[in-house]
Amino acid sequence: MLNIKDKVVLITGASSGIGEATARFLAAKGAKVVLGARRIENLQTIAAEIQAAGGVVRFTALDVTQKEQLIEFLQFAQTQFGRVDVLVNNAGLMPLSLIEHLKVEEWDKMIDVNLKGVLYGIAAALPIFQAQNSGHFVNITSIADRWVGPTATIYCATKHAVRVISEGLRQEVGSNIRVTIIAPGATESELLNTISNPEMKKAAIEQFRIDLLPAEAIAHAIAYAVEQPANVDVNEIVVRPSAQKY
Repeated sequence: MLNIKDKVVLITGASSGIGEATARFLAAKGAKVVLGARRIENLQTIAAEIQAAGGVVRFTALDVTQKEQLIEFLQFAQTQFGRVDVLVNNAGLMPLSLIEHLKVEEWDKMIDVNLKGVLYGIAAALPIFQAQNSGHFVNITSIADRWVGPTATIYCATKHAVRVISEGLRQEVGSNIRVTIIAPGATESELLNTISNPEMKKAAIEQFRIDLLPAEAIAHAIAYAVEQPANVDVNEIVVRPSAQKY
């Protein structure tokens, strides 16, 4: 993974799950990782353990629903390391519910985090990437970016949107800026904790949370995309447990 060493990689939603696993894995491969999330205590613990293992890490509080904070996140990384090579837009929520339940506030939160948070990240990073004439967006979607089912309609809509935005961005930006989407299947994470309805949570566990991938599997997929030569743009990686059929 020679093309990972010394790259400055920013990760949103880095306080647990895929974000945490990616931070640990890329730091172990020599990347300089910059972590952002709302739970600063988690980031402190993760950063201390990465440093103890010999990795290079910085962290700061980040709420991706606040566009100014994304700008500050990118500026923080530039101040620390002088450049930004990769932005992993990972932060996400999944409060499943039927549309007829009219959980409008939960819809708003998903749109704010899953969709607008990615757009804010793109808006903050793109001018930097253009000035450098290099950069890499890695947007974490889900198999929900190509599938839809009851209870997951709004969640799927946000992930479909990120997939479309990523493809449009890839076509619009210059050849030296890469765009990748990583679409995980059922993966160990804290997403279920965002489901407010106990019955929906139980159904999600029974239907979708069997034979889970470890978060490290997604970290490996991200690393694969990042490590490619500059003229190779891995546009999509779909990663499912081998037992998952949908």
